Amino acid sequence: MTDTDRAVDDAERAREQGAGAKRFGLPSAGSWTARLSPRWLPDELGVLVVLALLVAGIGIPYPDFLDSGNLLTTAHNSVYISLMACGMVFALAMREVDLSVGGSYAMCLVVGALLVREGVEPWLAVPVMLLTGTALGVFNALVTTLLALPSFIVTLGTLMLFRGIGLALADGKQITDLPLDDSFFTLAGGDLGGVPFALWVLLAVTAVLTVVLARTRFGSRVRAIGSNPDAATFSGIPVVRTRVQALALSGLTTACASVLALAYYGAGDPTLGQGYELQAIAACIIGGTPLAGGRGSVVGAVAGALILSVVASGLVFFEVPINWTSFATGAVILVAVAADSALRRRGRRRENRRQ
Repeated sequence: MTDTDRAVDDAERAREQGAGAKRFGLPSAGSWTARLSPRWLPDELGVLVVLALLVAGIGIPYPDFLDSGNLLTTAHNSVYISLMACGMVFALAMREVDLSVGGSYAMCLVVGALLVREGVEPWLAVPVMLLTGTALGVFNALVTTLLALPSFIVTLGTLMLFRGIGLALADGKQITDLPLDDSFFTLAGGDLGGVPFALWVLLAVTAVLTVVLARTRFGSRVRAIGSNPDAATFSGIPVVRTRVQALALSGLTTACASVLALAYYGAGDPTLGQGYELQAIAACIIGGTPLAGGRGSVVGAVAGALILSVVASGLVFFEVPINWTSFATGAVILVAVAADSALRRRGRRRENRRQ
């Protein structure tokens, strides 16, 4: 049975149940489902439970880990990867991938730091950084489309290209001597209401992009192309335009991360962001966004980044040598992917038995 046939059958069944309920003055099954089963719950519940268990597992033997200051610091450490992952979800959901985010992050950071050092008002440098990141994403999409190459290959090349440009612009040095007393650094790099400003930005971006992916025409196109690119093309969905928009969004969220990094660190370091692209992809996969495309979860990606940050922080409390950090991160990714795959296979078997 195809997805289309199944959708038709489900619609017919729901209509019959609704008609029967109306005869007896009862609410239809669809209305109960809508009220009692939020759409986000099945997909993100598992990763959120894992996150809670990790926090509890570290906090029970080490109560200091549960200190509000430490939890906020751990969450703040995940912001940059989280923002990259928020944009990466859209690329992965339509079977694309953006490996250039680490290089884009460093390049945007350098561009912003150079502008500020040359006398540009820091707040005015922010839109330039955001436009730069968006332009880099568009460049990735255009090269992918014009050369008919996989985005994996293109963005692997632009990863080194963008990082090389950043290093050249900074002359291989950290850009310092910035006006750290400016409101940009004190506000965007500080706290707001006792919570790091970057976390407020992350919450806002997560909320907006969750709605965009689930409730807008752009999000529907992304998921449709990822589910079946050929069918999407045959249906008249603008695949090229959607690819450009998705990779531009990935560049935009990466630039947003670089803006917050500039405000927090107060300097432009062209070597920052190494390996961030793999961590962003890992966060997406842990959060339930498959490489096969067709679906994605912005909330899950952020939770995945938080899991990686909690694991790294927990290793410090357990006094595990830093050399084992990569091992632990890789193990978490494998366990999360295996568990997600097992749960989805079990769900498919249950669905098949019902039919």
